[in-house]
Amino acid sequence: MTTVEKNRATRTEAAEIMPFGGWETTPAPAAVGGHESLFRFPAADDPAPTPARLLTMALYAAALGLTAVGVGLRAMVTIFGGTAFWYIPTLSLFGLLSVTLVVGSFLSIHRPILPWLLLTAATAPLALDVLIAVLYQN
Repeated sequence: MTTVEKNRATRTEAAEIMPFGGWETTPAPAAVGGHESLFRFPAADDPAPTPARLLTMALYAAALGLTAVGVGLRAMVTIFGGTAFWYIPTLSLFGLLSVTLVVGSFLSIHRPILPWLLLTAATAPLALDVLIAVLYQN
């Protein structure tokens, strides 16, 4: 015997609350309020991205992630040696901006050019992180 909570939202209600697609169990248009959304989870009727596209994006994101890990290790070594107050918040800000752009690229995977623009844009804040980590010496 199964029980259902009375105050629990249904999938239909959740789809109205959440501003992006992906909750639908039936095919739905990619538009919200008459405007086509750029960032959304894939809907049920969306075609799967090609394996080459997904692999290339994943490898690009992995390269960015491994670079960020290197910057993080460098920052950790710098913290142990004593650091200026601005160093960690600056690295964190640029790192989070880069992660946000990478997430946006995967949420827009069905667009023709937008994911590549976002992945390229994610390289800039990470490059600043690398530059700060290399140039800042205790």
